[in-house]
Amino acid sequence: MMIGPVGSLRLAPSIGTEAAGASPVQQASDAGASFADALAQAASRTVGKLESAETLSMEALRGNADTRQVVDAVMNAQQTLQAAVAIRDKIVSAYLEVSRMSI
Repeated sequence: MMIGPVGSLRLAPSIGTEAAGASPVQQASDAGASFADALAQAASRTVGKLESAETLSMEALRGNADTRQVVDAVMNAQQTLQAAVAIRDKIVSAYLEVSRMSI
């Protein structure tokens, strides 16, 4: 299979952009903003779960919480933190890969 030159490619508008009146640049910036919003929401949910587990642990030390609830909250927080670290590692890896690309 032969690969054609990049210069022969044409930029085609995305489906639905004509009706919405959005340019590809505007859509790209909207996508970037929504990606940043999604990451911010995920980070705030992660922090919320960690704080919840910490609060429940403190309540258990005072004798006001069931051990089972504390274990469940801590395990949930641990899984959430591991997922956040894995996502961070993937983002850093992707950034480093893009930065190594020659222009």
